[in-house]
Amino acid sequence: MLFFLNYEVTGRYTFDLWDLYQLELPLHLQVWLFLAFALSFAIKVPMFPFHTWLPDAHVEAPTAGSVILAGVLLKMGTYGFLRFALPLFPAATLQFVPWISWLALIGIIYGALMAFVQKDIKSLVAYSSVSHLGFVMLGIFALNPEGIQGGILQMVNHGLSTGALFLIVGIIYERRHTRLIEEFGGLSSRIPLFATFFMIVTLSSIGLPGLNGFVGEFLILVGTFRSNPLYGVIGAVGVILAAVYMLWMFQKVMFGKITNPQNQNLADMTTREVITLIPLVALIFFIGVFPSVFLAKMETSVSHLIGRVQGGGELRVQSPAPPETSAPLLLDSRDRSRVNGTGPGENLP
Repeated sequence: MLFFLNYEVTGRYTFDLWDLYQLELPLHLQVWLFLAFALSFAIKVPMFPFHTWLPDAHVEAPTAGSVILAGVLLKMGTYGFLRFALPLFPAATLQFVPWISWLALIGIIYGALMAFVQKDIKSLVAYSSVSHLGFVMLGIFALNPEGIQGGILQMVNHGLSTGALFLIVGIIYERRHTRLIEEFGGLSSRIPLFATFFMIVTLSSIGLPGLNGFVGEFLILVGTFRSNPLYGVIGAVGVILAAVYMLWMFQKVMFGKITNPQNQNLADMTTREVITLIPLVALIFFIGVFPSVFLAKMETSVSHLIGRVQGGGELRVQSPAPPETSAPLLLDSRDRSRVNGTGPGENLP
């Protein structure tokens, strides 16, 4: 659709995203196109109420599949909002901020409540993903530097923490061939190394200060409170619920007495399993202690995005005249060269 609209406006066909950023579309067209893009990306995130495929996909997938899904594939939805939906349709974005924010908040609370009642550890972690990705969307649609930077960082954090949780679930499943919480209990006394890794990743997932999850959630909540205090309060409730269900699950699996004889002789983690988890745990600590290393990299791009949505959105609603300059979002090397007038494609047919 944008391909043909660009031809109507400029008289030439192009799939160049920088050229598409320059399109000045009327508000009604932006609304319909934003809805189309947002629907596809919301399914991929997934946002409530399009989340129903995710828990089943995680439960049915092997460990490696769940790690890839949590660490990489789900982020394609949130990236799509940042790269396409917001900068291409800034006026429509401003119109839909309350709608997307409320869907994100519902996803946060709903995912947490559903995690409470899960009997399968992997299913619990899957529903926690619905809640955590709701935080990402809430931060993005706060439309301020703290919220968007926190949302982007939380995309990375979720991949690390939840990916590591799925690895840990896979490790225990290999030994017991079950993921039911009631089948465990008292494992910390038998497999202390496993319990240590499990504890670190669990605390990362609930946002303990000093670990990666705290930085992302804190920035998201700061940005959300600046944007809408009510949204911030509801989001903070989601943080509390996440701590409750994750710590409840950890306590049920790791502590107490061993009541199941099959847990008496479990083998602790192998060298291969330790080597697999060490890089993830190292990044969990590194991001928690030195978040500025990551935040500094995204500062310029986030500023460009906010300026485009806030300023560009007002321009499209109030005046049909195109802006004299427009800052691109997340510029790659080709984009920079074109902005400077030195890159290929300046005279596209």
